Amino acid sequence: MNAKFFYILLFVGLSIQNVLSQDKDELKVLTEEVAVKKEKKEKKVHPYEPLAPAKAAFYSAVLPGLGQAYTKKYWKIPIVYAALGTGIYFYIENNKNYNRVRDAYKRRLAGFTDDEFYAPTNSNGDPRISNDQLIDFQKRFRRQQELSLLLTVGGYLLNIIDANVTAHLMQYNVTEDLSFKPKINYNEFDAQLNYGVSLNFSF
Repeated sequence: MNAKFFYILLFVGLSIQNVLSQDKDELKVLTEEVAVKKEKKEKKVHPYEPLAPAKAAFYSAVLPGLGQAYTKKYWKIPIVYAALGTGIYFYIENNKNYNRVRDAYKRRLAGFTDDEFYAPTNSNGDPRISNDQLIDFQKRFRRQQELSLLLTVGGYLLNIIDANVTAHLMQYNVTEDLSFKPKINYNEFDAQLNYGVSLNFSF
């Protein structure tokens, strides 16, 4: 009888120890998961910097593309310089053509006929490009020159705005702890698709 009682106590004691060790293991796994989640959350969420947008805008105003480098959007820097470079190139070209046409028109008003747009003359002896056409060319090149300048200034301002907005958007918390997204569920009872929206909010 004592031997049976001893074996029963031994069996119950080992079972309780096994259950307690399993609980400890599960508790250890759960604490490790919570620690990993906290670590991931801390990595994802950056501290709020209220002056970051102003800094990015200031850097882009001083040197175009520097604000994009500050926000780590390096792929935007070539786009900024391509836009500004294109505007400056067309401004210089239109300015050069405008000066050529204006100088030729001034020489004609002074009585000279040796400009590049005069010869070869047509059958009537008139210049190849008339004075009225030179005036029209001056107007056209001046308009294109002003448009190129306007586009260049617009690209410069867009560069500043882009850096500012990007720095603002980087401040938002976009982790999975707070999410709102559409969801499609398959209903097993009637084999239909159910559409809905899920809102996740975790502390």
